Amino acid sequence: MKKGLFINGQWQMTNEYMEVYAPYSKEVIAQFAKANEDDIQLAIESAHAAESEMADLTAFQRAEILEQLSDLFAENREEAARIISLESAKPLKYAYSEIDRTIETYKFAAEEAKRLSGEMIPMDASKSGEGRFGYTIHEPLGVIAAITPFNFPQNLVAHKVGPALAAGNTIVLKPATQTALSAHFLAKLLAQTNLPAGAFNIVTGQGKLVGDAFLAHPKVKMVTFTGSPEVGISLRNRAGLKKVTLELGSNAGVIVDEGVQLDKIMDRIVMGAFSNQGQVCISLQRIYVKEKIIDEFLEQLKAKIERLTIGDPLDATTGLSMMISETEQQRAVTWINEALAEGAEVLTGGRIENNILLPTVLFNVSSTSRVSSEEIFAPVVIVNTVSSVEEAIDAVNDSNYGLQAGIFTPSIETAFKASKKLQVGGVIINDVPTYRVDHMPYGGVKESGTGREGIKYAVEEMTEMKLVIWNNN
Repeated sequence: MKKGLFINGQWQMTNEYMEVYAPYSKEVIAQFAKANEDDIQLAIESAHAAESEMADLTAFQRAEILEQLSDLFAENREEAARIISLESAKPLKYAYSEIDRTIETYKFAAEEAKRLSGEMIPMDASKSGEGRFGYTIHEPLGVIAAITPFNFPQNLVAHKVGPALAAGNTIVLKPATQTALSAHFLAKLLAQTNLPAGAFNIVTGQGKLVGDAFLAHPKVKMVTFTGSPEVGISLRNRAGLKKVTLELGSNAGVIVDEGVQLDKIMDRIVMGAFSNQGQVCISLQRIYVKEKIIDEFLEQLKAKIERLTIGDPLDATTGLSMMISETEQQRAVTWINEALAEGAEVLTGGRIENNILLPTVLFNVSSTSRVSSEEIFAPVVIVNTVSSVEEAIDAVNDSNYGLQAGIFTPSIETAFKASKKLQVGGVIINDVPTYRVDHMPYGGVKESGTGREGIKYAVEEMTEMKLVIWNNN
């Protein structure tokens, strides 16, 4: 039951532990070691000690390690998915999907390890460059500190571990305590590869203590964080000259134009709003529908939601289960009730039944209500009418966030206009903003973060460019 820290290829026990319960069954699933400052320092020093060995690996060897890891996840798909369902209450079918993506993410990382190259610089393009030969190379940074959330405990970790190892870095991972069983399973699989001891380390414990230790240690060259804007902005403000990548919040919007075949898009709308109980960074939270089609849209949406199977996440037929905690469910209900007091209507859901917040649709919501202006991170979506696509674009942009947005439209001209005007990191045409594949550049603007993930782009963030010039004169 007691789970230690993973430092320098060994499990290390501590004096204090934190008990973690399965959200749905309420059973104790583990006691995780609570790292103190000395433990965190040791993990960082272990990663630093492994820097040279890791940097000396050839591109082929780094790729081989990541291929081994990908294959091990494929072999252990069932166990990996069940761990996710148990610790996070993610329905099993979505947990399987996450492991399938994790397998693919590490495969992409293996491929990018072999593509890490620089470019030739035409030195003689300058008058004083004659007889000189220049090129760039990308070198690993060294120790990378990664802080990850609960909602995708394997694939969001893979988006930090994969590119870090592909680039020849070492890593210290601080996973969300609630879903640290997945991080431990990752360590178990990595121990079966050719990865040098110390190249991958896990510390569990109090988030602020670990984060502060990462920022304070001179050997940590980069902090990569996925989580809340408040914590991310604080990390960046204190990071000094360390590199920082932040994947933060969102309240993603989609626009539904006239002329769209609603029956063809409704499965995507429901998936975007309610997969993993809405606890997805790009969960569909706001829908803006042209007035002429609103009645048909709402009728089809409600009918589709009523077909969702709600219950035990470990049941293969379940489509929606409990959120990560009762506290989070109660917070979401508070926000729903605030919106109702401000004039919104509940079309379905809006309450907790059998310990589960039902999938909720709110209509005619004020733009200043928290369910609209902030990230609810719950199975709640708002639907408002608009008279024009321009009005809808303005509504989507009326947000402190800008991760991804979507538009369904039969008009190429309208789609192109939206792609130019939407103030987000990614615009998805004829799909929900919840769409993501793991090699695309993923990241946002405004309070949604800085930097890009997607293996190729993360590798670039996790390396330092060096210029080499030969004087042949």
